[in-house]
Amino acid sequence: MNWKIIFKSLKNRDMQKRLLVVLGIIVVYRFLSVVPIPLAEPTALREVIDSVVGSTDFGGFLNLLSGGALASFSIVLVGLTPYITASIISQLLTKAIPKLEELQKDGESGRRKINQWTRIASVPLAIIQSISFMYILRQTVLAGNTTVLADPTMGEWVIAVGAMTAGAILLMWLGELITEQGIGNGISLLIFAGIISQIPSMLATIFSGLFDTSAGSLSVFGWFTIPVNPLIFWVTIAIGLVSLALLYLLVKINEAQRIITVNYAKRVQGNSSYGGVRSILPVKIIAAGVIPIIFAVAFLSLPAFIGQVLQANGSEAYAALATNLVTWFQAPNPGSFTGESWQAFIYPGMYFVLVILFTYFYTGIVFNSTEIAENLQKQGGFIEGVRPGSSTEKYLVTTVNRLILFGAIVLGLIAVTPFIAEYLLFHLAGISGTNLSIGGTGLLIVVSVALESLRQINSRALMVTYDDYK
Repeated sequence: MNWKIIFKSLKNRDMQKRLLVVLGIIVVYRFLSVVPIPLAEPTALREVIDSVVGSTDFGGFLNLLSGGALASFSIVLVGLTPYITASIISQLLTKAIPKLEELQKDGESGRRKINQWTRIASVPLAIIQSISFMYILRQTVLAGNTTVLADPTMGEWVIAVGAMTAGAILLMWLGELITEQGIGNGISLLIFAGIISQIPSMLATIFSGLFDTSAGSLSVFGWFTIPVNPLIFWVTIAIGLVSLALLYLLVKINEAQRIITVNYAKRVQGNSSYGGVRSILPVKIIAAGVIPIIFAVAFLSLPAFIGQVLQANGSEAYAALATNLVTWFQAPNPGSFTGESWQAFIYPGMYFVLVILFTYFYTGIVFNSTEIAENLQKQGGFIEGVRPGSSTEKYLVTTVNRLILFGAIVLGLIAVTPFIAEYLLFHLAGISGTNLSIGGTGLLIVVSVALESLRQINSRALMVTYDDYK
């Protein structure tokens, strides 16, 4: 990362415009996250929603990914989940249906058609999730013996569902506007902004516990005392050191790559000669970036969401199934992740496996070995010691699979490390604190998105400052 070029590019008007557009869109997103759905009295409704969100890890998890929109009962409550779900379905169908795969290979026009179908599929998914959210919240609120959402009219239902659906589509559009600026993936940046916005409240929670001296103060060698809780102080230090180590490892893993040397045959046309040069083909250890994490999180949220719907329905026939889905597929907390039952390991185990599977799946999309081998053969390029064509394709597939295996396992281990830390630090130490599994997922997304965005900003900076180096 060339910071000198990046800072120099900030003087360029086009670069300034792109950055201001992205920042403006993020500000609009944060503004939308506090605009309440027109249903009931906002203040009373927010108090009830806060109690509902704080009562379950699943609610807190959804609130994190929505950037606090759930606690605010905002019009962007549904968030980007419909678009992410539609993208997963679209990419699965592209691999399963040959005609869609051919359409994707047609170039930009084919990808535009697939993207348009993905956007269209997001609308019914947003409507379904909006209705589900409304139903779950209403049933949960009524279970708390409050009349805030006791008897909404059909008109109120239509307005609320319409507002939530419009919010989801609006976020999808804002994400694509950011992507068009060429300095980062818009969907990822909006999720990034939502997670970052929760940091002040998380720090406030930590500091409130840290400076609670009801259990005593920290004594420094008996010379003087610091007005902080001793146990929480050392736990906070340990969490900070582990977070820094994970951050360093994540940066290294994201930046690591294998360099494959490509030779180009020398060709003579008339009095001119072409080729006879060497180039490189970089293969990243984690070519899929942050997408596997987002896909795994979205996929894992579905079973718990279905369980919440079944519980809200109150049907005795599905009561056991609903309880199991919510219990198995919610992020373990200090009270439930004790290691005494096998159910506690379902979520971390599934999270680990899904991160690996989605890393392989998405890498196969972004790194097409067949297409790369064909392009090298057409351009007269070859890898030393490997024949062009099918042999090159096999070589690339083998190389990428080995790299991805290592990268995916490391990424999966980092994903489940916060669960282990939470168990060791919170459960064994008997401290009630912020759910580290949520913080771990957020850390993975934040680091990956930040690195990818910086990489694209660096590329854009090289383009706008190119004339200065002629």
